[in-house]
Order: sequence, then C-alpha cells, then structure tokens
Amino acid sequence: MDMSAVLEVVTRSEPGMVRTNNEDAVMANPVSGFAVLADGMGGYNAGEVASGMATALLGEELEKSFLQREPSNKETSGKFWAEVVLETEMARVNGSIYQAAQSQPQYSGMGTTLVVGVFHDNKVTVGHIGDSRLYRLRGEDFQQITRDHSLLQEQIDSGLITIEQARHSQNKNLVTRAVGIDPEVAAEIHNHEVFPGDVYLFCSDGLNDMVEDDEIAMTLGALSANLELCATQLIQMANDNGGRDNVSVILVKVKEEFPAARGWWSRLLALFK
Repeated sequence: MDMSAVLEVVTRSEPGMVRTNNEDAVMANPVSGFAVLADGMGGYNAGEVASGMATALLGEELEKSFLQREPSNKETSGKFWAEVVLETEMARVNGSIYQAAQSQPQYSGMGTTLVVGVFHDNKVTVGHIGDSRLYRLRGEDFQQITRDHSLLQEQIDSGLITIEQARHSQNKNLVTRAVGIDPEVAAEIHNHEVFPGDVYLFCSDGLNDMVEDDEIAMTLGALSANLELCATQLIQMANDNGGRDNVSVILVKVKEEFPAARGWWSRLLALFK
C-alpha cells in the first residue's frame, strides 16, 4: 500500500545555535509509511557517523522488508511483521555501529539514539532506544508516546526527583540505552492505534530540552494545518531559547484511515470506492 496518499510528512534537522556540526539524522519514506530519527553521540564527527549509519541502514532494510511483506501481516508469533522487522533490524544496526566503533579508532565510543515509527493498518508500530521522543497530538490531547531510556527517567520513576526538578537537572544527556555502545541492546517496541487528524512529532532532545511540552503542544495545535511552517516554528523556538544542541523534527499528519486490505473481497470492494 502506498502510504503517501494518507500521510503528510515533513522532516527538518539543524545544528542549533551553539554547535557547528549536526550529529542528528532524519529520514522518512512516505510511500512505505515509516520515519526514522537518530541523535548521535561521540567525539569529533563520530556521532554524525553513528546517526547517519542508523538512519541509512534502517531505512534501506525497512523498505526492503515491507516490499516483501505487508507490515500489518501477522506472524506465527502473534506479532505484526512491522514489530519483527524493527526488532531484527534495530539489533542489526546496533551491531554494525558497534563493530565500526570497535574496528576504527576515530569512531571509538560512538553511538546514537533511535526512534522509528511504521504506519500500517490504522496503527503505528514504534521502536525506540535512548531519549529521542515520539509525541502525539489528538484533538487537544498531547501525549509523549515513548518513555526515555535515561537516568533522569529512572529517577522520576523511582520518586527520587519530580518532573519539574528533572527539567533543571544537569543529568539530561545520560541515557541508559543507546545504539552501538554495547554488542547488544534491546529496542522497546509498542503498537498504538491511529486516527485521522492525529499529528505525530518525532524529535531529538534538542527540541524538548529547549521547549516546554505545553509550548510544543500549542504550536502543533495552531500550525498543524501547515506542517512546513510548524516544523520551522518548532526549530525557531528551540533556537530562541538557546539552541544548545542540534534540533531535529519529523512531523506526520494522518489525513484519512488506512486499513490493510484483508483478502480478495476487501481488495475488490476497494476498487469500487
């Protein structure tokens, strides 16, 4: 199914106001219905290499896999093909980046966060590692869908600090999971229902560290009719607040339902719509 008819997608990535190079990477494939965002880490240009590898390798493999089989196909395990592919390919990307870091001294210690969304059958299958986020605006309801793999999140969960204290913490960049740091890493993968009118925001922490969630929500609500302008405004807000990090956003607006065709009868009915 060509998803570009039902999804409007905008990607944007900029270095911010302080850093000269951009260690974030973004890619989207509107036809196959997926988006990938990575925030690299490591000295010199190593973070840039890690995030670039993650988006390129994952984008290529997801496209290939979804040409072979619909992401909404159910496997014998009970999982969607989208879940199986994300689990497999995110692990493979981790291995590739880890090997590159081990074998080439200039890339030693490099890694990246990763957040991926695959839209299929009125759902989005989300995989993430690290603290890059996916938010959803549905009507006036704005929610963070992913949960950061970070020291701060663990401290919040255990009641050591409040969300307000976390906003002013010095430990913002300490992730507890990242791609390419260890030989193996587990991606967190979940499925979420999708409705027409939903707006999804993938972002690096260069946005949510600089801009409060309620301001992000207000901007999405006010400008979601023009996704290009909305993306520009979000990055401008991060920069106006200091732009201390690279800032990247992917916006996905759902224009209509996209149920998977189930069997020959559904496909026949679709011809007469």
